Amino acid sequence: MHADGSLRLGLVADTHSAPNEQGLVHLAQQRPDFILHGGDIGDLSVLEQLAAIAPVHAVRGNIDVRATDLPDVLTLELTHEGRTQLTMLLTHIAVAGPRIRADAAKLARAAKASVIICGHSHVPFLGQDRGLTVFNPGSLGPRRFQLPILFGMMELSPTAVSLRHFDAHTGAVWMP
Repeated sequence: MHADGSLRLGLVADTHSAPNEQGLVHLAQQRPDFILHGGDIGDLSVLEQLAAIAPVHAVRGNIDVRATDLPDVLTLELTHEGRTQLTMLLTHIAVAGPRIRADAAKLARAAKASVIICGHSHVPFLGQDRGLTVFNPGSLGPRRFQLPILFGMMELSPTAVSLRHFDAHTGAVWMP
């Protein structure tokens, strides 16, 4: 965290061994302090590619059966001047449609997290349910169906949290 209490997090998921090259360039241009990967990494060399941009925290997705060193769930507590600003839960599967799954909500509450970052569906999503905010950055990997290829950014200040999706091809803010 910066001295002023700000922090920029790059949010990615579902790279499936082949992160979009333009997306990596645009992600680097955002200058994240850290990158969070919401699982379905595929070949673990993807984490090395991301680490060339910023330090990476990642969880295992359902295709990451060989990634035994990665956790299924990670709790991240962001603090500034000894005070917790935000607690997040990073997990692969957290939503069913527009609703947070009961198991994910239970994990978030146990961790005292107010934000869940996830992947799995490849569907970009930002919403609130059960008193929690959930963000799925969509997929930065190969196109699935007609879904866009995206990454997310979280900007944290002492007074606000901003979550946005970015188009991997153009680097522009993406809106559905």
